[in-house]
Amino acid sequence: MNKMILVEAKLFLREPGALIFAILLPLGLLLGLGMIPDFQEASPEMGGQRVIDNHLPAMMTILAVVTMALTVLPGTLAAYRESGVLRRMSTTPVSPFRLLVAQLVNNLAVAVVATALLVGLSHLVHGTPFPGSPLSFAGVFLLGTASLFGLGLLIAALAPTAKSAPGIGSILMFPLLFMAGMWIPRELMPDLVRRIGDFLPMAPFAQALRDTWAGHAPQTLHLVVMAATLLAFGALAARLFRWQ
Repeated sequence: MNKMILVEAKLFLREPGALIFAILLPLGLLLGLGMIPDFQEASPEMGGQRVIDNHLPAMMTILAVVTMALTVLPGTLAAYRESGVLRRMSTTPVSPFRLLVAQLVNNLAVAVVATALLVGLSHLVHGTPFPGSPLSFAGVFLLGTASLFGLGLLIAALAPTAKSAPGIGSILMFPLLFMAGMWIPRELMPDLVRRIGDFLPMAPFAQALRDTWAGHAPQTLHLVVMAATLLAFGALAARLFRWQ
């Protein structure tokens, strides 16, 4: 299993595009947007906090995770299926399930590295406080990432071709990012829009990250929605995934 993970990691590093969009893009946006003067001033609409205190770094964390979950992961698995790699592995003692696990581990590793860099550099450059509830933050990160990976696996299961998988993921990604507060903080959204977002895959993840970053406990509703998303999408992906 360890050798499979290492091989997949080496293959992953040969395609730097994923690293650019999952790590460098969120970092660049965080460092650049964090320089905007309004983002460094306390906002009454956000409870007296600055945008840079937890909203912007949380959104960039979400961007890193969702890039891996909805574009890189399904695209890679669909490409393996289309090229016959999964079918050939199913006829050998090496189960294609191991390849799936290796992909999940490597994608998670990239998301963890991106998040660690975002937390550290945001603190060093912009003075953003570290997550006030680090254990809760880590738990929310893992649960939210797993729920989005479940959606990514479902995309991989349903995508007819390797090229279509990232496209489907992108179509889903942008409206979900909007509902999570990527372009308009959730505090400024109408109550109805914010309430709808509470039951979608990404907004609960984003809000729970912000809550734990600020030192508060995540809302029970958001944890339940993330867990339900993971179970529902994971079960559907397991039922519908095609090895060939």
